Amino acid sequence: MTITPDTLTAAIKQNVTQALAEDIGSGDITAQLIAEHSQAQATIISRETATLAGIDWANEVFRQVDPSIEIHWHFKDGDRVTANEPLVTLRGSARSLLTAERSAMNFLQTLSATATLCSQYAALVADTSVKLLDTRKTLPGLRIAQKYAVTCGGCFNHRIGLYDAFLIKENHIAACGSIMAAIHTARSNEPGKPVEVEVENLTELQQALEAGADTVMLDNFTLEDMKVAVATVNGRCKLEASGNVTQDTLLAIAQTGVDYISIGALTKDCKAIDLSMRFV
Repeated sequence: MTITPDTLTAAIKQNVTQALAEDIGSGDITAQLIAEHSQAQATIISRETATLAGIDWANEVFRQVDPSIEIHWHFKDGDRVTANEPLVTLRGSARSLLTAERSAMNFLQTLSATATLCSQYAALVADTSVKLLDTRKTLPGLRIAQKYAVTCGGCFNHRIGLYDAFLIKENHIAACGSIMAAIHTARSNEPGKPVEVEVENLTELQQALEAGADTVMLDNFTLEDMKVAVATVNGRCKLEASGNVTQDTLLAIAQTGVDYISIGALTKDCKAIDLSMRFV
């Protein structure tokens, strides 16, 4: 799925407004120790190699705190940065820079972490045609932000939420009575919305094909069964592999010929990038 520019803009403003409210509260009492008209220049550096993401969130933090802060980025989202390189140069009120510092870096360290991990996974299958997809396993309130960061790292977005595509899983099938019934109802309720169904074996795969699923998710299939599934489908729908995918197993799964591999770890198992802001 694709995040629209309007959705992205709205998410950035909302994310930053909430972040500043929880951090600043009634006012930054420590920043008030600095003379009101004191000016400063600062840089933000990464202490490690990373794939950068989150520039627009950081910019919005500085804009909301103090629109007069001058910002000059030396990289763009998706760029690879190395340790101790200045990412951005900032000029303006010393008070404002310090008030904005943590919120800006929280967004940068989190989104760059997502992008960095995605770039590592993407590199492993760069010589294949598979697309790596994220999931809904995102930080609450940062769904759009993390999904944006996924694309900075060279991976792709699955559905954004529960509203833009069907993903019919085991409990949905049980409640509806069958794969055929679930897909039929989905087509009737929301014509035109993509319909994906999760299957646990080759028999269910055949049922999903007969029911006309757009995409079939192969849940924890063995490599051999994935290969059989690819041959069985023969292009009649898209196939997505899912379940306990790691960097060690990724390439072998891609080489079975599936179209997509969805990986929860891309957004839920990220280690924040170590950043630092320094006054010059």
